[in-house]
Amino acid sequence: MNDITVGCPLGPRVLAVTPTEDYKLFLTFTNGERRIFDAEPLIKITAFRPLADKTFFQSVRVAYGTVLWPRGIDYCPDTLYNESAPETGR
Repeated sequence: MNDITVGCPLGPRVLAVTPTEDYKLFLTFTNGERRIFDAEPLIKITAFRPLADKTFFQSVRVAYGTVLWPRGIDYCPDTLYNESAPETGR
């Protein structure tokens, strides 16, 4: 028997991303919300250390409903949503 949960709704997915110089991501989600994710804590994690290079960090793009960098570095869209804050204007 398969342990996959069927019918469990997914959270909002990422439609657009804009990186900042201070390791934040401005995100637009499929539910229309615009949120800000602070990615700076990620660079302390071995798998995400390449993000410390600001040029590399700026190369982020949207793919498959989440954010993706070269070398196959991505981040869970549910975590992006849950750990981000609503955008209050730029």
